Amino acid sequence: MALRHFLTLTDLSSTELKAIIDRAIELKAMQHKGEVYQPFVGKVLGMIFEKSSTRTRVSFEAGMIQFGGGAIFLSPRDTQLGRGEPIEDSARVISSMLDVVMIRTFAHATVERFAQYSRVPVINGLTDTHHPCQLLADLQTFKEHRGEIAGKTVSWIGDGNNMCNSYVHAAHMLDFKLRIATPYGFEPEPELLEEYAHCVELVKSAEEAAEGSHLLTTDVWASMGQENEQNTRKRRFAPFQISPPLMDLASPDALFMHCLPAHRGEEISEDMLDDPRAVVWDEAENRLHAQKALIEFLLFELQKK
Repeated sequence: MALRHFLTLTDLSSTELKAIIDRAIELKAMQHKGEVYQPFVGKVLGMIFEKSSTRTRVSFEAGMIQFGGGAIFLSPRDTQLGRGEPIEDSARVISSMLDVVMIRTFAHATVERFAQYSRVPVINGLTDTHHPCQLLADLQTFKEHRGEIAGKTVSWIGDGNNMCNSYVHAAHMLDFKLRIATPYGFEPEPELLEEYAHCVELVKSAEEAAEGSHLLTTDVWASMGQENEQNTRKRRFAPFQISPPLMDLASPDALFMHCLPAHRGEEISEDMLDDPRAVVWDEAENRLHAQKALIEFLLFELQKK
């Protein structure tokens, strides 16, 4: 059996994705009841961060500790990764001492190359083109609040970025319709839209995207590494802000999500996070539970080899 990695959602089958979401809900219930579940005593997660993080670091580190294992934080400033050691050399060495590796970086090719030379499962904690761990949490949150997402309409409003790309994969795998509204020139790659045209629709305005939708979601207008574009993006994205009045165009039972951190007054109005339709705090907490379910899946798959 081949070594399993999680670099995009499509590294799972639809059945596996659904099972991980269901397991995340179970693990959350266990943790909230104070049940101690430690299947990975002695196991160690390595966390490589080339991009800073709050939710990713806390959720992965806490999750591994709750599982009875440990976690090691690695930054380029503190390792040879930041001094030019080839990725394949670092992968061979690091994976020989750990049981699973999470990488949060810029280029998606970095996690792909690391995984190619790793002895243990590699998890994409975020790259410039995909953020699959956040989708696990988002999908768990929707299921907890509204049940199955199949057949629903989801609206991505904002930048056609890594989160948007992962929502495209999720739409295909879980059979929901995805509407994308973004300024001209900020759409996802044409090849991606063409491949998933059966479940993805590009629309011209936030209002068109929101109409009758069951979930509205967004991200910051300028991600890490795009700070020099901040002012330009603010002007171009201004018509794509999500606010309670925009939510009123959606289905009466619509939810709002944001992967955080949020810039109030930019991609969302000042009051959007306080709206009762916003479930961002559940969504943030679910990073912990969804990633625990993912780690459990990958390590149990490894034991089958």
